[in-house]
Amino acid sequence: MPDKTALVCGQARVTYRELAGRAYQLAWALRRRGIGRGDRVLMFSDNTIEAAISFWGVLATGAVAVPISPLTKTEKLAWLLNHCGASALITERRLTAVFVPAARRATQLRTVLVCDLASSDDLPGESDWALALASEKADAPPPICCDEADLAALIYTSGTTGRPKGVMLTHRNMISATDSICQYLALCEDDVVHGIMPMAFDYGLYQLLLSVRQGARLVLAPPFILLGQVLKQAVAEAVTVFPGVPTVFAMLGELKDVSPWNLSSVRVVTSTAAALTNRHVAIIHRIFPNARIFSMYGVTDCKRCTYLPPEDLARKPGSVGIAIPNTELWLVDDQDRRVGAHQVGQLVIRGPTVMRGYWGDLEETSRMLRPGPVVGEVVLYTGDLCRLDDEGYLYFVGRMDDIIKSRGEKVPPQEVEMVLSAIPGVKETAVIGVPDKLLGQAVKAFVVAEEGATLSETDLRRGCREKLEGFMVPQSIAIVASLPKNANGKINKLALSESFPAPSNLP
Repeated sequence: MPDKTALVCGQARVTYRELAGRAYQLAWALRRRGIGRGDRVLMFSDNTIEAAISFWGVLATGAVAVPISPLTKTEKLAWLLNHCGASALITERRLTAVFVPAARRATQLRTVLVCDLASSDDLPGESDWALALASEKADAPPPICCDEADLAALIYTSGTTGRPKGVMLTHRNMISATDSICQYLALCEDDVVHGIMPMAFDYGLYQLLLSVRQGARLVLAPPFILLGQVLKQAVAEAVTVFPGVPTVFAMLGELKDVSPWNLSSVRVVTSTAAALTNRHVAIIHRIFPNARIFSMYGVTDCKRCTYLPPEDLARKPGSVGIAIPNTELWLVDDQDRRVGAHQVGQLVIRGPTVMRGYWGDLEETSRMLRPGPVVGEVVLYTGDLCRLDDEGYLYFVGRMDDIIKSRGEKVPPQEVEMVLSAIPGVKETAVIGVPDKLLGQAVKAFVVAEEGATLSETDLRRGCREKLEGFMVPQSIAIVASLPKNANGKINKLALSESFPAPSNLP
């Protein structure tokens, strides 16, 4: 179906023929710059058609795609470029102030391609994608030697140390996950998928993979689009698949009147990041009256763990469902013994979606990937605590680390604490997640001032905004005289967390 529309973003529309041709152009441009099999190419951009083209163009060279959030600040971007040893950076002009100083600190970076420049004179010293593509052949991709065991992508996710971890995903991992999700969602070529989630994260990126796998159409929501405009776009494009997270649905719930938008075309609504509450389900039914609701749960390390079949939504409240097709799950205790129904244990995932490991981190890889039932295979120890009911349905209990999930994003408290601690006058700090009916968890910071220092919440928040992505900035900061400590002198975050019970409206 070469002339079928593959991508839509604003007024721009791209057919599958054009998508392939432009991806091949980029692949040749990268190849001419010495980028090939196994090289890491960092993609730093918004949800745009160029971002989608970049992903396929990178893969067409046999290189490894490394999508990064456009909210990333210079210092972190420089760290990411050096950590993965990126050979190329694909980005956009809007982000010049961030990526130029970061690129200059990247020791292995060989080329920068900026997708929306009119002339190379606009950015002296950097390469220009627009000019580079003008002379590239585009009828086929460059010849490559690549197989399913090669890396396709590095997806960075925050770890317990506060430093991001690069999840290594092979072509087999990503194809297996895509096929499994397409199967239980029953996606087809007639579907129109709404890409409102950032492609810099795996949930948003997989909307692209799912759409292309089935020959469907992906409608990308432009950056900073308002929710009312999202619904208007969904109506205009007759969207049939609407992916979101609980925070998105909570925000949609604040729209008192949805009558201006006829969303009867939406047949599937998916949600991940946390189990849907009864309130979320009611909101989805009100806005998308014909939709089947799929509550899903996963970790980047294997893409997706479980899904709750729509017919079980009412009878299994709070459950995150059953294992996705072609995977297996079980729970273990601290002695690695399997536990039975109604017992809490660590979730273990087995199957072809399990990652290759963490880039440059053998110690963490060996902790999370351990020998499986078959000689030579590994299984994923997720670090998440769950329980199973008598029918084998999974219920998420908590995390073995203290990562905060806010607005569908993962926030490592240590990273926020490091920024706060660097502010003059701060003696010590602790950051926790507190229950929030809109955000899932809100980031809350506790700060102890040095003797004689004068601190204000406004100044502390300003310092965070200068160094952190917006979703990581604390929603509230309490300046306190001291922090609770345990017997070994460490800050007792549990004591802080117990002061913030779950909202009463959650089931």
